[in-house]
Amino acid sequence: MSNAIPSNYPSFLSAVKLRIRDSQYAALKSVNTELVGLYWELGRMIVERQERDGWGASVIDRLSQDLQNEFPGQSGFSRRNLYNIRDLYLSYRDDEIVQPLVAQIAWTHNIMILEKCKSAGERKFYIAMTKKFGWTKNVLATQISSNAFARTAKSQSNFDKVLPAEKAAQAQLAIKDEYTFDFLELEPEHSERELEVALLSKVNRFLTEMGGMFTFVGSQYRLHIDGLDFFVDLLLYHRSLRCFVAIELKVTEFRPSYAGQMQFYLTALNRNSRLPNEGPAIGIILCREQHQTVVEYALASSRHPLGVASYVVSKNLPKKFKDQLPSEEQIKKLLDATEHFLNSDKVRLPDGPNEILEEVKPKKIKPSAAKKTISSKSRKSPLIKKSRT
Repeated sequence: MSNAIPSNYPSFLSAVKLRIRDSQYAALKSVNTELVGLYWELGRMIVERQERDGWGASVIDRLSQDLQNEFPGQSGFSRRNLYNIRDLYLSYRDDEIVQPLVAQIAWTHNIMILEKCKSAGERKFYIAMTKKFGWTKNVLATQISSNAFARTAKSQSNFDKVLPAEKAAQAQLAIKDEYTFDFLELEPEHSERELEVALLSKVNRFLTEMGGMFTFVGSQYRLHIDGLDFFVDLLLYHRSLRCFVAIELKVTEFRPSYAGQMQFYLTALNRNSRLPNEGPAIGIILCREQHQTVVEYALASSRHPLGVASYVVSKNLPKKFKDQLPSEEQIKKLLDATEHFLNSDKVRLPDGPNEILEEVKPKKIKPSAAKKTISSKSRKSPLIKKSRT
């Protein structure tokens, strides 16, 4: 028997590690199921006593103290957590569908959903998605903050018709209904090329807004077919879905012809660029606005997974206008000076927003001279001019 490490040892080690991790995960799941089951039973006992015997909040406070004294070092019996236990039971005791799911996700996930989601439908959605996809606490927080529930309800795609159920749900969560590119310095009216260049100049911010699971592949990605060249505006790769995501930028409202163009690109990507272990390419058409029925009709006959989303860029003022405005400090000084002006008898009028109003010594002047002085200042001061128009 040789003492040399065999060449296939790395694959053996990987298999052993995987088995250990699976066992650890199963143990953790078992512990979590038991823990949430215990909390559910405690919640039931507390609520029943309060409803039957009229016990008030002071009982929960006393119960927290007694349990912590009896089980020192064991977390979960704080006053706040006992209220969470009670609220969880009250929220789901009449929902036979959600009850078994609650025990299958971590307690911290349950509390996050309970605290951050108000409607029953929203809570069901995040509980089901967490169980289905094994979301970590950070992933769940990201999905809630990005309003995945509303996006899924509003978004327009054909994923559920052309993808397997699990992939369709993942793809739906990966695509937003609307993207906010307020980090771009673009004019309200801009071209597709200007939008593309602006996104590429801040590609990290762009990928973050897209959802964080994307990596950048290229811009104007070349597809060479029968001696002809075609170009995809932006090509990304989704790490979880393991597929290409082609993005077409349109600065107009959605048109049905855009879907046909995207189907052509997806066919080419699947045949020429996709690897055997990768999923089918997905297309996202980003446009300024969309009409629901038009999008629905355009996607109805598509064999490829397509999504249509809109974008906004108008939350930031274009750079060329920013330079023409006073800074926050200048505005504050001007407001302070204006207040001083209103409380003063005589002040020198400013020649512009950068100049602070200054107090001058009072003088005795004739009415005719005062009129002449103000008239002379009016010709010089843009503020006076503006007030007359």
